[in-house]
Amino acid sequence: MSTLTRARCRLRAHPFALDAALAAAVLVCMVVGSFVDPHGPEGVTWSLRTPGPLGLALMALGAVALAFRRRAPRTVLAVTGAASVLDSLTGDPRAPVAMCAVIALYTVASATDRPTTWRLGLLTMTVLTGTAMAAGPLPWYAQENLAIFAWTGIGASAGDAVRSRRAVVRAIRERAERAERTREEEARRRVAEERLRIARDLHDVVAHHIALVNVQAGVASHVMDRRPDQAREALAHVREASRSALEELRATVGLLRQSGDPEAPTEPAPGLDRLDELAGTFRSAGLRVEVARDLRDTTLPATVDSAAYRIVQEALTNVQKHAGSGARAEISIVRVGRNVEITVLDDGTDEDPAPAPGGGHGLLGMRERVTALRGTLTTGPRYGGGFRVHAILPLQTRTAPADATTATRTGPEAATDAPATTTATRTDDTTRPPTATAADGP
Repeated sequence: MSTLTRARCRLRAHPFALDAALAAAVLVCMVVGSFVDPHGPEGVTWSLRTPGPLGLALMALGAVALAFRRRAPRTVLAVTGAASVLDSLTGDPRAPVAMCAVIALYTVASATDRPTTWRLGLLTMTVLTGTAMAAGPLPWYAQENLAIFAWTGIGASAGDAVRSRRAVVRAIRERAERAERTREEEARRRVAEERLRIARDLHDVVAHHIALVNVQAGVASHVMDRRPDQAREALAHVREASRSALEELRATVGLLRQSGDPEAPTEPAPGLDRLDELAGTFRSAGLRVEVARDLRDTTLPATVDSAAYRIVQEALTNVQKHAGSGARAEISIVRVGRNVEITVLDDGTDEDPAPAPGGGHGLLGMRERVTALRGTLTTGPRYGGGFRVHAILPLQTRTAPADATTATRTGPEAATDAPATTTATRTDDTTRPPTATAADGP
């Protein structure tokens, strides 16, 4: 930092000291200017003309007033203007007291708005110039009188220009700060959305594979003594399910790694191309699964493909956990117009659909996935038994509003609870309501 820059910073930190220095400089200029004789025989000449005591007093008064120009600009303008008028009426020879009024007018113009600058500028110009022309000792056309008119106009114009420039700089700075805040808010929003997405993926992975592990472990424990071959097969399925769970967890958690961490997995998120593999894992656990798929050679967007896979995975996990070992599930994935419709049905052969303690986020996760794609989700019991999950996903996805979920409730709680609350008839890791619909049109 240069010496001039340091001095400027110090003066800005002490504005009163800067104004006092300016007032002293103006006083020196006025005193020096009072010795100039503009009407000498050879034009403007230096002479030993000595200002009168009243002129010296008015110059000192104007300089002292300028030291307070930032604190009370209008009052300083009134004081310096009055001193200039008094000097024009009584000064002989006349002292350049109007210099103080010009600086005070500049301060007012730079600190107020344009209408105030026009009013006070015209008033000061008219009063000072009119007094000098009408009551001064010099002819009305004297150059000193015209100089007062010119300098007051220059002071007002310069102050208005400085004020306008400050306003522009302030507006630019505010826009930059607002843009920075907007970028930070957008970054926070994206982080929150990514965390929610990762949380949904983790939930789907854990719920699916742990449910399979639980079923196969139960089978192995039940047939361990009588049918060891079947027990070994069940344990092999447990091992395969746990290995798949670890791989998917590693791939999902890898998204949380920092740039300097070891290399993260780059395996893409699972999609409908792995639907047969998913159905096979449930068939090996004893669930009868039938798959019907007609996408008409449609290439799904990555978000739709992943969401469809997760919806089917969560629905089958719920069937495995709550519909009983002899249940049958039907999966239908078809393209209808610009949408993909996903339907998962089960026949609900379990005889004890009592809610499990606690609650999870299975149906909530499906609902959030569908809502994020501006789709429609309908879940509820089937007539005659069983459960139905029906999702409509648009092929052209856009960002959806944060909340686009509606639900239909049954039960005594309907009179008191919020409209989005549902009464459970069967629970997965989330409470499964009789009817729940999440919809948000494009």
